[in-house]
Order: sequence, then structure tokens, then C-alpha cells
Amino acid sequence: MRRFLFGTLAIVGLLWIVGVFATRAPATEAPLGLPPILQPADNPQTPEKIALGDKLFHDKRFSSTGDVSCATCHDAEKAFTDSPLKVSEGINKLTGTRNAPTVVNAVYFDKQFWDGRSPSLEDQALHPFVNPVEMGLKDHQPILEIVRTDPEYVEAFEKVFGKSGEAITMTEVTQAIAAFERTQVTANSPFDRWFYGGEEGALTDAQKRGFELFVNEGRCVSCHVVEQTQALFTDNRFHNIGVGINDIQDDVPELAGEFIKAEITASEVDIKVLTDKRTSEIGRFAITRTFDDLGAFKTPTLRNIAVTAPYMHDGSLATLRDVVVHYNNGGVTNEGDPVNDFLSGGIRPLNLTDGEIDDLVAFMEALTSPEFEHLAKDTAGEK
Repeated sequence: MRRFLFGTLAIVGLLWIVGVFATRAPATEAPLGLPPILQPADNPQTPEKIALGDKLFHDKRFSSTGDVSCATCHDAEKAFTDSPLKVSEGINKLTGTRNAPTVVNAVYFDKQFWDGRSPSLEDQALHPFVNPVEMGLKDHQPILEIVRTDPEYVEAFEKVFGKSGEAITMTEVTQAIAAFERTQVTANSPFDRWFYGGEEGALTDAQKRGFELFVNEGRCVSCHVVEQTQALFTDNRFHNIGVGINDIQDDVPELAGEFIKAEITASEVDIKVLTDKRTSEIGRFAITRTFDDLGAFKTPTLRNIAVTAPYMHDGSLATLRDVVVHYNNGGVTNEGDPVNDFLSGGIRPLNLTDGEIDDLVAFMEALTSPEFEHLAKDTAGEK
């Protein structure tokens, strides 16, 4: 089994690591089950920078109402999501179109957001501040006024970046936030202790059967990658798996045509996909204008997946069992619904039994890190 995984999937992971190392600074150690933590050469980690990023991440003054911070949608007490909300709530309880992805292990993602419209954690941090349904600022100037005048920030930016006054820009703000986010790395799950640590009793028999299904009949490992020495549980790619775009198939020619004809900036895309559900459903296509990307969204990591319900980019599937049933039906949420015209190759019925579906769910429940085990117990208590 492990030789099989290494023989094919490890090559993909190795190429990914080599490519990233070419532009990154030396790595630091990671928990059992994860590769080394890479950091950009132009934004090295320091304790002071991480502490500054933590403060910025939690500052509600950076929203137009003073009620919303980055932590509102990425709450450490909810595995850095806003579970159980289907889609996130911003200022004045306004809702967008996307489910909040976890910040945990985001350091390993090639691109950020469900559609990959940001190339880095630094760039990602820019956008929520000025999105009308998130933090609602007209521009970044109010943030700069605060960090240039608040005594604690003045001292911190001088210490971390050697800058003060107008020399402080959003570059330094987002570098600090990204530095904090890069510390949110967890693994050491029961699966890691069993597969990488050799702890035979770490998984139940059902979870072991679920892993066999995950690798073989379920074909989950094709996108949620597991290698011989590490498991990101994502291929860092984008796929149409039959969620969302089903509802707008008749509108796709019109929507796609608008994006092909128009010169739309990254900031305009950011606003449009969160304020217009129809546009949201075209997924990665909004960024690439490539028809193969219609309705495609990023493969999320499965780590801590049991404590971050609901699921999919739109939060439309309530439970892990719902997710497995969706795949078992060949990318159809409800039996009898039509298959969408833009489904990615490889999505087809799995013909799993109810018992096998239960085992797959049990396996995914074994991907919860110790830091979030209490959330899994709370969820179990609600059932």
C-alpha cells in the first residue's frame, strides 16, 4: 500500500516541493504528517512579526463598522473557520457566496481563496478589508491611519520592519498577517500516528477500512494527496465536482461571455464573486478565462475536516456523509438530478455500500489534530 502511494503520488509532491523551494527561504520543521514549513525569502518569520500579525488579524477597527476582523470568519476556536455558517457573514450581517476555508495549513496552498485568485497569503490578506460584504472599507487608508498612529502599532512596526509614519504601507501590514497565518500548522492526527508513526492502535478497524477505500475504490487520494512521508490531503488544483454550477447551466454562456469580453481587475473579481452568486458558481474560470475551469474550485485539505462543517465552496453539504454520498452518486447531490455539463474527468459513480460510506466518514474523522479534538467531541455531542 505505502509503496503504491510513494510510487505515483510522491513524485507529484516532490516536484511541488522542489518548485517552491526555488523561491522560498529555508524551511522549518512541521508536525508529524506534514512537509517542512516554507517561508518567502522576502518575508522571513520572526516572533515579533508573528505577534504583530496576530494583533492585526484580530483588530475589528479594520472594518467599516468596527465589528469585523479577520478572526470573525477565521476563528481559532472553530479551527480557523466560522463553522457552522454555510457562507460567511461580514459587516451588518451581510453574507457572501463562499464558505470560509480554514487558515490552518494554508501555508501549504499554492494559491488562496476557493478560486485561487490570490497567489500568496500576503496578497489574500489585502482583499477582505475592501470587499463590501466582508469588512466594507472603501480603501485601505483607514488601516494605515491606525497603524501609523496607534502607539502599540507604532512601536511594533518600528521594531519589526524599522519603519514609521508614511513609510508603513499595506505591504508591511499584510506581511505581518501572513507571518501569523503561517504559524497555524497542525497535524499529528490519529491517521498520522498510525500511518507515519507506526502506532497501530491509533485508528479503529472502521477507520483503517475507510483508508483502504480512500486510496482504492473511492479514488479520493487522486485529489486529496497522501504520500509516503507526508499528506497535504490536497493536490493544490481545481476541479468541477458537480456543486453549484448545476444551478446556472443555462446561464453559463452569458456569464462566461461577460468575463471573456470585459477587462476585469483582480479586485473587481473579488467583489463580483462574493456579491453575485451566479458569478460565484463559475469558479476558477473567473480568474483564468479557461473553459476547462468552469465551475472548478480548489481541492480543500481534509485535515480537521470533521470539525469544519458545512462543506463545499458554498457550504451546501451539511455533513461528511452528505459529501461522500455526493461523490458516490458521481457528482450529483440528490439521486435523479442531472449531471452537470462541465464535470471534471474522473467524477463518476463509485457504487459504495452504506457500510463503506460509513467507513470513509470514519477515516476522515481520524484526520483531526489534537488541537481540535474538543471540537470533534462537541460535534459528536450534538448528534
